[in-house]
Amino acid sequence: MRAVIQRVTRASVTIGGSVFSEIGQGLLVLVGIEDADEMEDIEWLCGKIVNLRIFNDEKGVMNVSVKENGGEILIVSQFTLHASTKKGNRPSYIKASKPEIAIPLYEKMIAKIATELGQPVKTGRFGADMKVELLNDGPVTIIIDTKNRE
Repeated sequence: MRAVIQRVTRASVTIGGSVFSEIGQGLLVLVGIEDADEMEDIEWLCGKIVNLRIFNDEKGVMNVSVKENGGEILIVSQFTLHASTKKGNRPSYIKASKPEIAIPLYEKMIAKIATELGQPVKTGRFGADMKVELLNDGPVTIIIDTKNRE
């Protein structure tokens, strides 16, 4: 799994001209799923997301997690995170999972984050043409790949 985690002041997903989901302060998480992903990847990634200390404490130091500050999380599926640009200029998405594999993993991830966060999370709609709007706070953007745990 690959995730792009952005600390936001606000974020929203619009589908068909109507706002589908929106959050205030918290994290916008774009997630890409590949066939090799399994429950271990979900558990590890979800633990990282809710416990990343990337919000400022009273001294202005990034030392507080979204779980600790009561922030919200918006999760959006994005298969293009698995784009390969090795050959030519047209990205290949061969590593991105097909919906029959990706949707159940995406739903498990949503449930796991909600459990760890202690509140429901907002989402996009898998496979939909979405417009994602955000106000990146900082900016703080972190990329995590469960197959390359740096």
